Amino acid sequence: MSITPRRSLRTGLSVWDSAALLPVRYESLRADLSADVLIIGAGISGALAADSLSDAGLRVVVADRRRPVTGATPASTALIQYDLDLPLVRLAERIGAAGASRVWQRARLAMDALHQRTRHLGIDAGFEQYDSLYLDGTVLCPRGLAREAEARRGAGFEVTLLEPQEVERRVGIRGRTAILSYDQLAADPRRLATDFLRAAVSRGTRIVSPADITTVVPSSDEVIAGTSAGPAIRARHLVFATGYEVPVGVPRAGHATASTWAIATRRQPRNLWPGRCMIWEASDPYLYVRTALGGRVVCGGEDEAFSDTAARDALLPEKTRQLEARLAALFPRLDPRARYAWCGTFGLSETGMPSIGPVPGMPNCFAVLGYGGNGVTFSALAAQLLRNQIAGSGDPDGDLFAFR
Repeated sequence: MSITPRRSLRTGLSVWDSAALLPVRYESLRADLSADVLIIGAGISGALAADSLSDAGLRVVVADRRRPVTGATPASTALIQYDLDLPLVRLAERIGAAGASRVWQRARLAMDALHQRTRHLGIDAGFEQYDSLYLDGTVLCPRGLAREAEARRGAGFEVTLLEPQEVERRVGIRGRTAILSYDQLAADPRRLATDFLRAAVSRGTRIVSPADITTVVPSSDEVIAGTSAGPAIRARHLVFATGYEVPVGVPRAGHATASTWAIATRRQPRNLWPGRCMIWEASDPYLYVRTALGGRVVCGGEDEAFSDTAARDALLPEKTRQLEARLAALFPRLDPRARYAWCGTFGLSETGMPSIGPVPGMPNCFAVLGYGGNGVTFSALAAQLLRNQIAGSGDPDGDLFAFR
């Protein structure tokens, strides 16, 4: 029996699946292995952690029951933002203003560091930099949005509150107040994860696949991971980067899985809104829109708080029609018809924050849990925290994201 549950993480054809990738070198697990760090999971979180830890000089093995980058990562729409799903003012109500500001600031630092790292490594991955427009909705009305803008400025972020007439002038959306923030990112998540795995492999990281981890035996000196095929992997440290397949023994309090849907249109660069900023709503569930791959429009949302994969998949045609209708209402000039449509599982937390760090009761084991709409940003944050906690002397923000 596997240490993690088996889930059908996505269904349908993601727009990212249409692009060719350079291969990632991986191997079968034929004999026992040893490493400084074993990372379970070869998606975006595992890829960024492998790059960071191998760059720190550690011997890394990445194990996955699937082929690399074939789990949930290709279902991501990869809006790489520091804006958390939970507004800053709402997060401050739950963990205090100082803590909430630190969380947002650390998310911004992680996003910027990821961009800088890709430039250092020569990774393209379809990176583009956009401004972000956060529209009023059911979570924050226009007055609430004004308070949110003031809180963000107080935390050190440069934002602008736009009145409805300015929103209409800039992007053509009528009757909505919005917060404009600057220099957010978007990418192709499949290429991004693949390229970071390739960078880690170039430093000696070994990827073993398929390798289903069935047992984890931690001690004060090492962690021994058994596999369904027989060979074991011994490591000084183990990192669970298994995404929405939460391992046995990792605390789940405050975290849950849910379902999401997305579409991508045909290429239509002449119909795009001015500036091509990313657009999302202060609503629950919220709609989000970005451009990608030569003028396609990617639109997602309609999230629902269940994780039954059969029910999720059955809703794909209906959710596709709903997303097309909402996209058409937002931008009447666009052709909203889906050329690609897909759905997937994603993680939620009560605060919109991930849990990252040592697993209570499991010596030398670490985990990354909970992403929401900030999956790639939080994966980059996890890579920073894990490097500091495993290869360094700790991280000053480790307490914010620790398992409770």
